[in-house]
Amino acid sequence: MRKALLATTVASTLALATFGSVIAGDDADNALLTRARALFKPLPADASTPERPITPQLVALGRALFFETRVSTDGKQSCGECHQPMYYGTDALPRSVGNSGKVLPRNVPTVFNTALQFSQHYGGNRVDVEEQALKALVSPLAYGNKDFAAAEARLRAIPGYRPQFEQAFPGQAEPVTAENWSKAIGAYERTLLTPAPFDRFLAGDTAALGAQAKQGLDKFIGIGCAGCHNGVAVGGQMYQKFGLTQDYWNLTGSTEIDIFKGRDKGRFQDTKKDEDAFIFKVQQLRNVAVTPPYFHDGSVAELPDAVRVMGKLQLGRDLSDGDVADIVAFLESLTGEVPAQFAAVPSLPIGGYKRQ
Repeated sequence: MRKALLATTVASTLALATFGSVIAGDDADNALLTRARALFKPLPADASTPERPITPQLVALGRALFFETRVSTDGKQSCGECHQPMYYGTDALPRSVGNSGKVLPRNVPTVFNTALQFSQHYGGNRVDVEEQALKALVSPLAYGNKDFAAAEARLRAIPGYRPQFEQAFPGQAEPVTAENWSKAIGAYERTLLTPAPFDRFLAGDTAALGAQAKQGLDKFIGIGCAGCHNGVAVGGQMYQKFGLTQDYWNLTGSTEIDIFKGRDKGRFQDTKKDEDAFIFKVQQLRNVAVTPPYFHDGSVAELPDAVRVMGKLQLGRDLSDGDVADIVAFLESLTGEVPAQFAAVPSLPIGGYKRQ
């Protein structure tokens, strides 16, 4: 009898201890969730806005145009050349190769979730994805057309596109235009969002993150990373100097860029204002674990090294191996699935402009 009572008492004590630890764990998780919700937001269904609406017809046309090479002067370039399905919307190169083999001055970031950022490009010289798509048509490094009229001529020479443009832009006398090209591609890119485990966490499923990822999130916030990398895209909402504590190339190994005649100075390359020297758009971190190499010139190949560089350059901290491992675990929770409408290249209309 006494043995049975003792066993029951021990079992009850263990049960209470276990229950107490669960309660404590739930309290910690809920506290972390509250802190996270003050800084981050889950992804919306799409990135449309009242000013930039999307329709199925626009998206279907934009998807085809995204992978269309015949509007480029070398017959090879398209949005999909630099933003490939197999590399999570990047090309996995330190610096991409553009029209006629020209090497671009900067690394190409992922196209996923990019429409949620407050500007485009590392220097922020494009207001939105629509302007980026439009100006790419006449960039010598991208499509290479001498002007928009030349780009439109190439596009109109592919007869299969006209019915699609007419459906996407009903009532227009001439719908096959550079402006409509940009609107269609922009609409498509606004659907390329990648919900991840972190979104489930923000929605209240605290089990969506493992223990190490939660530790990493706690450190990401506490150390100061979230001061710049916040919001729905975990970044992409502000400008910041790259290299607050020392010159960035001391740690990244970045080399001088011929087209810039020296170091890449970020926004200065466009504005020519001294106050913009080495100011870059803070990059979004969604899918960062699967989109190496890192930084504007792809100078760092591994994510743990990139985390260490950021800790030192931006926060003045030498992060421990444990800190780095935990933060990387959190960053991995930002990886979503490749969108179904991006996973394969669609069938494109036959015919088109001959290569010149």
